[in-house]
Formats: sequence, C-alpha cells, structure tokens
Amino acid sequence: MKIIAVIGAGTMGNGIAHTFAQSGFTVKLIDVSEKSLDKGMATIAANLDRMISKGVITAEDKAKTITNIITYTDIKDGVVGVDLVVEAATENVDLKLNIFKQLNEACSPDTILATNTSSISITHIGAVVSHPERVIGMHFMNPVPIMKLVEIIRGYNTSDEVTKTIMTLSEKLGKTPVEVNDYPGFVANRILMPMINEAIETLYNKVAGVYEIDTVMKLGMGHPMGPLQLADFIGLDVCLAILNVMYDGFKNPKYAPCPLLVNMVRAGKLGVKSGEGFYDYSESKKAERISKQFV
Repeated sequence: MKIIAVIGAGTMGNGIAHTFAQSGFTVKLIDVSEKSLDKGMATIAANLDRMISKGVITAEDKAKTITNIITYTDIKDGVVGVDLVVEAATENVDLKLNIFKQLNEACSPDTILATNTSSISITHIGAVVSHPERVIGMHFMNPVPIMKLVEIIRGYNTSDEVTKTIMTLSEKLGKTPVEVNDYPGFVANRILMPMINEAIETLYNKVAGVYEIDTVMKLGMGHPMGPLQLADFIGLDVCLAILNVMYDGFKNPKYAPCPLLVNMVRAGKLGVKSGEGFYDYSESKKAERISKQFV
C-alpha cells in the first residue's frame, strides 16, 4: 500500500492523516469543508512543531510529512487510485452509510474500505457495498500520532486477507493492532463507556464532586486522567452516541446513558471542544477549573 485516503479532517481524521503521512504514505485528506481542511492541516502542522520541540522529529521530517498530504473536497476525486480508504467522519450511522455508498461507486473493487467508528457495526456498514469482504474497522485512539493501540474490527463478511493486510499495515505505522469481533462498542468502548457513565451517575447522585471522582480514579486506580476529564476530552456528544449504540444493540439497561449526560449534550456542554463540560476550558485546555454548575 502506498496511497491512503482519509475522509474527515476533524480530530481523528487529521490525526490519522498525520500518522500515515509521517510514515511515508501519500495521503489524500478529504472533507466537504475547505475550512475544516485548513483547520486540520493547521493542527497537523502544530502537532509536528510540538514533536520537533521535544526532539522526536526534525524540521525536515515535518516538511516531508506535510508534503505527503493532499487535500480534496470531493470524495470521487479524492479516492482515485487509492489502496485504502479510512473513513473518520462524525459518529453518525446514517452519515457513515451514505459515505460508504459513495465509496462503493467511486472506488476500485480492490480498494480496502476501513472505518474509524468507535461503536457502529462494521457488518451494518459493509452491507451497503458490493464487496463487504473488503470492509473493516480501524479504531484508532486519540491522540492518534501518540496512542499505540488500533482496534481492528472484523465484520461478519470481512475476509482473512483484508484483516491480515490491515494488521500488518497498522504495525508499519508503529501501532499495536488488536483484532476483535463486531459487537456494539467492540472492546475498548464496551468497557470504557460504562465506566464513564457510572462516574457521571456518581456525580448525578451527589456521591462526590468532579474533582473527588477523578482523583479517586487517578490515584486509586492509576488512571492517567479521571473518567470525567476523559469524557470531556473524548466529547460528551461522542460518549452519548456510543452509549446509545450499545443500549440499542444490547437492549441492556446498564448501557442507558445517565440523564445528566443527556442534558449536558442538549445544552451544548460537550467538553473541551465546546469550552465547557465537567471542567471549564475557557482559559486553558487543561482540566484545571471545574465547571461552575458543579462547584
């Protein structure tokens, strides 16, 4: 594989594009919004500068990485001649199905179609293309250039050959691929999201405050960040979407999202990206000040 298309220039998409480009692949970064593409490229440049300042890469490495990325606003133009497409659009099933229908029309039958979904069924997505055996999940972790894990999710029809190819490719990126089967939430979020939801329930039931809950989990369980801070980092809307997928998929009340989470998303308090969630990020992107509603 030499040419990779990445659909979506948001947090995950630009991180995936960065990672492939830094590993020497030609990357076609696709987004319907020119503004999103500009923002995504600016984020990649800033992250590369941060790596230079830490001595991880050189200025020459940065220049090569940026040169390896070409931007497009049209899927049909962007996927011409690619070996792999990685879809990293918003975690919305209808949007993803629409994208894969377009990919089915625009891509060569030999092109592997991957999705970075964190919870949506790979089998469901694969059902809208002519060759579902070439559809697979590549669930990268955020921040993509740093985090080593990639969940490789096999749909019901995903072939052994495609799975082996993507496992090997992930290793070439310096990642550790872990193969899992296609069930709601896969492994990472099936375990993580109920923990985050329970932390929100604990706050909702006034067992303890934001600082106290996160401190217990950091110091008592050795987590690098508390579950409420992590929820803010992921995005409360994303957490809610994943919980809803699992609740719908399993019909088990233990996956039902906490009413506090639902209300915060409705109010636009989404975490870091909106400037406020369980913490207030108006002055710093670090979780240093608790949101006034929880003080």
